[in-house]
Amino acid sequence: MPGIDECLLEAMALPGARGASLVDWTSGLALGTAGDSPVGDHETTAAETAELARSAAEFDSFTAAGDSEGPPVEDLIVTTRAGYHVLRFVETSFDSSVFLHLWLDRDAGNLALARLRLRDLAERLVLG
Repeated sequence: MPGIDECLLEAMALPGARGASLVDWTSGLALGTAGDSPVGDHETTAAETAELARSAAEFDSFTAAGDSEGPPVEDLIVTTRAGYHVLRFVETSFDSSVFLHLWLDRDAGNLALARLRLRDLAERLVLG
């Protein structure tokens, strides 16, 4: 069972990975980071992605049709001209307000593989 640092290193081993972080979407703080940040500052990226995650997790449009087991939103994908941003929500024994953020190069990354690996990492991640 990997901790935060090991989890982020595994995420960075994915083809095309440019940066990874574990973010608390309530506070907008990065709990751990690896690689680069799209804006050159991991704290800014964490705060900005937290806004997106918080919106998806709280808006009825995304949560109303959700399953009652686990968080209603599993992941978010934002596509840019140069890359992909994959945000994977992590279920925890406490308030489940954290997510993994992986930034992938669009040409070198494999979005399907990244989603599968992030799901696996989120399930195995040990916080505490």
